[in-house]
Amino acid sequence: MTKQGGRGFQRATLFVIWAWLIIFALIPNILVIAASFLTRDEDKFLTLPVTLDNYIRLIDPLYLKVFLHSLSMAGMTTIICLLLGYPFAYLVSKADKKWQSLLMLLLVIPFWTNSLVRLYAVKLIMAANGLLSTMLINLGLINEPLQILYTQKAVIGDLVYLLFPFMVLPLYAVFVDLRDDYILASKDLGANKLQTFWHVILPLTTPGIISGVLLVLLPAMGMFYVADILGGSRNLLVGNIIKSQFLDARDWPFGAAASVLLTLAMALLIMAYRASSKRIGKTDYNEVA
Repeated sequence: MTKQGGRGFQRATLFVIWAWLIIFALIPNILVIAASFLTRDEDKFLTLPVTLDNYIRLIDPLYLKVFLHSLSMAGMTTIICLLLGYPFAYLVSKADKKWQSLLMLLLVIPFWTNSLVRLYAVKLIMAANGLLSTMLINLGLINEPLQILYTQKAVIGDLVYLLFPFMVLPLYAVFVDLRDDYILASKDLGANKLQTFWHVILPLTTPGIISGVLLVLLPAMGMFYVADILGGSRNLLVGNIIKSQFLDARDWPFGAAASVLLTLAMALLIMAYRASSKRIGKTDYNEVA
């Protein structure tokens, strides 16, 4: 009876998981892909015939400029998060066990507050008459208020603030699993610190890097509310285009095509992550053999 009950619970759990994925992940994505090949209609939003015009419009110079600008801001955000998060995750993984939990807790505490609330708090700090400018003027470091809001720097800075933990968490996971005997073996073979990092540490932490990029790059391109509140009309993200097409222009097929573009980018990053994980798995197997 116990085994039968365990099998029944396992089947029920698998059914719930698969049902959840099919209803809330697979079907919505299929509908978005199907909508991207349809034609805009003023009354029904979507109508026949099937067309590729929505994807052709993506390479229009107007939208292509926004896509490239959005990609550049998301790429800069990802690079900054990686440059700051890589050494941070390494230092945390090397800290004493009792401090690791505290440091990771401090990292995720901001998630306890809604990101939109934190965004408005950042806006108050960056404003011309906000806390930052007032403090710097009182200290005599500047004579005029800082003009940070509604600039590209403001958007990138807040994206880094919001997405930095998503870079650190996967990097921390790979650093915790990194075996010290690999590093010691590298030193015994005569490698210096730079060679050990380049040939041992970096390849073994590549899955964490790709995972962090996956968790930062694509969300950075879709956080339209960051650009709306801090960036103004000159610093739009892909998410702003998708939002405006669905809610303002009511051009659902074109908005769906832009969404599919982000989905394809995510699929490419996931494939890169799996390839790097398999490569490391093969390396470990050969060394054990």
